[in-house]
Amino acid sequence: MIWCVEDDKSIRDIELYTLKQTGFEAEGFENGEEFFRAFEKEAPDLILLDIMLPGVDGVSILRQIRSGSHSPKVPVIMVTAKGQEYDKVQCLDLGADDYLVKPFGMMEMVSRIKAVLRRMPSDTLHHTLKLKGLELNVDEHTVVIDGRRVILTYKEFQLLRLFLSNPGRAFTREQLFADVWNENYAVESRTVDVHIQTLRNKIGPYGKYIETVRNVGYRLGRADYEEEDL
Repeated sequence: MIWCVEDDKSIRDIELYTLKQTGFEAEGFENGEEFFRAFEKEAPDLILLDIMLPGVDGVSILRQIRSGSHSPKVPVIMVTAKGQEYDKVQCLDLGADDYLVKPFGMMEMVSRIKAVLRRMPSDTLHHTLKLKGLELNVDEHTVVIDGRRVILTYKEFQLLRLFLSNPGRAFTREQLFADVWNENYAVESRTVDVHIQTLRNKIGPYGKYIETVRNVGYRLGRADYEEEDL
């Protein structure tokens, strides 16, 4: 999961879109207050952090991350303004793992993120997501069920990855469509339902864990799911 802390909505949206299109999960935050509310509950795999933010700036946020006890080792890439040499030096001294200078290309952003993640100890990253005998490998883009390889389409893989990353969380069809298809949920209202049904069929006995939540959407049920719960 990559978190983008950027107050400019247009920039934030294109960062999130690019990351999702290149296989990452991503979430955006407009300011430090939103970021810290989420950070108190969980830590991402990497933070893309703009320096120029309203309220608490990016340097102060980085300082709090590195001085705190909550996941202080999470990698951080700072986004600085062109020509701000002091900002870059200060951020690196505070423990930033890399920096990007605006304006930058989206492919450069993805390349820098991948490079930083490769340098991190493997046990700090969630490469494999599991549900009993079902294993999804994020890096290899593979799914194995009870030792047998299962071929999923890109959308099916992204749906399964989203559910495995958020067990118990109920997603509306609108949320699934936005996260997986990167589009507004306006037409083809059966698209999500059809893909869910196909995914359930392909993952066999584990299909029952993808529960239908009446009048809401879908969620990944408990690992101790019993047949009579249907």
